[in-house]
Amino acid sequence: MLNTMHSGQRGASFRTLFLMVAAALAIRLVVMALIYDQQLDPKLDHFKFGFEAGRIARSIVQGEGFSSPLFAKTGPTAWMTPVYPYILAGFFKVFGVYTKPAAFAILSFNALTSALTCLPIFFFARKSFGTYVAKWSGWTWAFFPYAIYFPLDRIWETWLATLLLSLLFMISLTLENEDRILAWVGTGLLWGVTALTSAALLSVLPFLQARISYLRHKRGRSWLLPNVALGLALIVVVSPWTLRNWRTFHTFIPFRDNMGLVLRLGTKGPTDYWEPHELGPWENAAEVQEFHRDGELKYMATKRTQAISFIKAHPGWYVWTTLRRIFFIWSGYWSLQPWYLELEHFDQANIVFSSAFTILTLVGLRRAWARRVPAAMPYTIMLVIFPLIYYITSPEFYYRRPLDPMMVVLAVYALIPSRRLDQLPTVDSNEDRRQLSDGDPLESELAGQV
Repeated sequence: MLNTMHSGQRGASFRTLFLMVAAALAIRLVVMALIYDQQLDPKLDHFKFGFEAGRIARSIVQGEGFSSPLFAKTGPTAWMTPVYPYILAGFFKVFGVYTKPAAFAILSFNALTSALTCLPIFFFARKSFGTYVAKWSGWTWAFFPYAIYFPLDRIWETWLATLLLSLLFMISLTLENEDRILAWVGTGLLWGVTALTSAALLSVLPFLQARISYLRHKRGRSWLLPNVALGLALIVVVSPWTLRNWRTFHTFIPFRDNMGLVLRLGTKGPTDYWEPHELGPWENAAEVQEFHRDGELKYMATKRTQAISFIKAHPGWYVWTTLRRIFFIWSGYWSLQPWYLELEHFDQANIVFSSAFTILTLVGLRRAWARRVPAAMPYTIMLVIFPLIYYITSPEFYYRRPLDPMMVVLAVYALIPSRRLDQLPTVDSNEDRRQLSDGDPLESELAGQV
C-alpha cells in the first residue's frame, strides 16, 4: 500500500517537472519567433550574432582553428574558453554561418538550456526549503522575464553556464553526506566542463567546498581525499585547454587571457554611461589598430598596465565607480537622464523589477538565516562571492544572470506565508533526510544524485 502511494506521488512529481520544462520551453520558443531576427543584423559583419564567440566559431568552421575573435584574421586566441564557441561551430557547420536556420537552432538551444534549469531549481529548492517552495520556484522560473528574454536576446555562454551552475549548486547541497569517491570525481568533471564554459563560475568553488569540508570534518567524515578526487578530475578536464594555450602562446593561460582588457573597461573615466566599449578593440579605430599591431597577448598586457595606472592615479574615482557598479548590478539603475533613457528604453521598468527582485531575495535570505535553514550559507556564498569580479571591472547587466536561479528560490521563500513555512522541513542530517524521504519519495532519489 505504501509503495503504491509513493509510486503515485513520484509519478505526480515527474509530471509536474515535465510540465514546468515544457511550459518554459514553449514560452521561450514563442518569444524567440518574435525577436530572432535581431541576431541577423549585418552591421559590423554580423558581429551581434554571437559576438566574439560567433567570430571564433566561424573561424573553426572555416578551418582556421580557435582564432580571430574580432573583425579580421588575428590568429589563435584565448579570449574565451572553448565550450560555447565549439557548440556554436557545430550549429554553423550544420546550418551555415550567420544564417537564419543557425539563429533558430542556436536560440532554440539557449531556450532549452533555460527551460531545463527548472529541474535543478526544483531540486535544490526542495532540498533547502521543502516541496512547496520547490514547486513555486520551478514555475516561477518558467515564467521569469529575465530567464525568457536574455537567452533569446544575446547569443552567449551565460545561459548554458546558468544551467551548469544550478546543477553544481544542487550537487553541493548533497556532498556533505556523500562518501562515494566516484560521485566526487563526477562533480569534479562537471566543474571542469563548467570552467571551460565560463571560468568566472569557478570563483564560488573554493568557498562551497570549504563549507562542505567543514561539515564533513565536524561529523567525523573524510574530507581531504574526496576533495583531492574532485580537484584532480577538474584538472583532467581543463588541462588540455591549458596545454593548448601553453603550446600556442608559450605562457601559462589556464582559461582566458582577457583579464587585462576586462580590468581596463572598469577605468573609463567619464561615468555618464555604463558601457565602456570605446576602451576596447570593437568600435575604437585606435584600439583596433593597437590590437592588430601588438597581437592579443601584448595588447591585453598593455590594457592591464593602463588599468592599474589609472586606478593608482584616481583611487577615489575608482571606489565611487565601484559602488555605482554594485548598485547597478543589483538594481539596474545607472542614470535617469533623458538622453540615457532614450538609449535604454526599458530601464525604468527594469529598475523597479530588478530592485524588487533583489529586495525579495535578501528578505528570503534573512528569513533562511533567522529560521536556521542549513542551506542559508551556500546561498550567501553564491550571492556574495560570484559578483565580486564584476564590481571592479564592468557591469554588463547579463553578467549576474547565473545567480538568478538561486535568487528566484529565495524570493519565492520570502513570499511564502509563515503558516506554510512552519510546515517546511529543513534537511541537515541523515535522520532528517530519512524523515523527509518518508514524506516525499523523490527525495530519496535526490539524496543519491550527484
